[in-house]
Amino acid sequence: MQLSVIILSYNVCSFLEQCVLSLKEALSGIDGEIIVVDNNSDDESVVMMQNRFPEVKLIINPDNLGFPKGNNIGVARAKGKYICILNPDTVVAEDTFVKILAFAESQKDLGIVGCKLIDGTGNFLPESKRGVPTPWVAFTKIFGLYKFFPKSPHFNQYYAMHIPENKTGKVSILVGAFMIMERNLYIGIGGFDEDCFMYSDDIDLSYMVLKNGRNNYYFHDTTVIHYKGESTVKDEKYMKRFQEAMEFFYHKHFKKSFFFSVFIQIGIFIFSLAKRFQGKKSPKSFPEKYILYSSNLVLYENLSRIFKNKVDLCEMKKEKLVNSSLIFKDKKTEIILDNNDISFKECIKILETLKHKRITFKILPKKTSFLIGSDSKEDRGAIVKIDY
Repeated sequence: MQLSVIILSYNVCSFLEQCVLSLKEALSGIDGEIIVVDNNSDDESVVMMQNRFPEVKLIINPDNLGFPKGNNIGVARAKGKYICILNPDTVVAEDTFVKILAFAESQKDLGIVGCKLIDGTGNFLPESKRGVPTPWVAFTKIFGLYKFFPKSPHFNQYYAMHIPENKTGKVSILVGAFMIMERNLYIGIGGFDEDCFMYSDDIDLSYMVLKNGRNNYYFHDTTVIHYKGESTVKDEKYMKRFQEAMEFFYHKHFKKSFFFSVFIQIGIFIFSLAKRFQGKKSPKSFPEKYILYSSNLVLYENLSRIFKNKVDLCEMKKEKLVNSSLIFKDKKTEIILDNNDISFKECIKILETLKHKRITFKILPKKTSFLIGSDSKEDRGAIVKIDY
């Protein structure tokens, strides 16, 4: 078997359903398998998987065992030469694995391959490629210095900004939302460290691969949606977790950094102070216009009823959405993409092409009754139930 895809899931039923749908398309023609490890979800995830995807290997953990251990359990059941660690809140293109596996087979001393990730609004996620978070590099990240000096090698290492988002190259650290590597390598280095703190598991695995003499790569020629986006609020709680993660990493691979500890404490104080004086969030604004990209007139009529006749139909055979005159960027617009008519790859391309602060996107996954997408880059993602 060529590829095993491992998804660790917890209480994300609709995201998981869409992810598996995209995987089944992407694995067409590839000798592969999907393994879903459920970490004791209390939503409908397990029932959904059993009813809709009975052919998928489903491992049901009796407790929430965490990210490292949950993935290790999945890899232990995998049969593929390569494994893909994949978040459930992702959407892959139909040719994602064909492209990445061809790239992987062409490399010597291959470690981990990651790819271009975008959020649900079409914006590039910088964590797709990163450098080793030494105390100085972590400091430049926490205080946002990389934003002010993006071309400086002294400040731009955390997000490996020396490599453009549309260029493939060697990087040190890849994100755990999407990782492809040989199963034997994963097993050989011990997999994810089950003692890892939040935010350090993928950093640690990537660094262990480097220490094993392998090369990690950021591969730009396929794009995957990751609905996490920038959802993590950068407050004092986040700062403390980041501190724990970095101190775990330093203790395991380097000596403990007094420099980092002092500056992270300053950072926690600043973030706490800023939060105290933060104003209330502005109220959520709803789209003034909806554009449905579909050939389904029944769907159009039902969405028109739900969204109070604010829906325009963009018929696929008459006009291409990317050039559509229906889009008014001075109005808040939501584009609804019907996956029954349009591929996941085309959905991803539309997100990247039409990204704009006044435009949001929802996907209607094939043979489902919900819309899924992000209302802003700060949101993890939203589900809208529909009947049609």
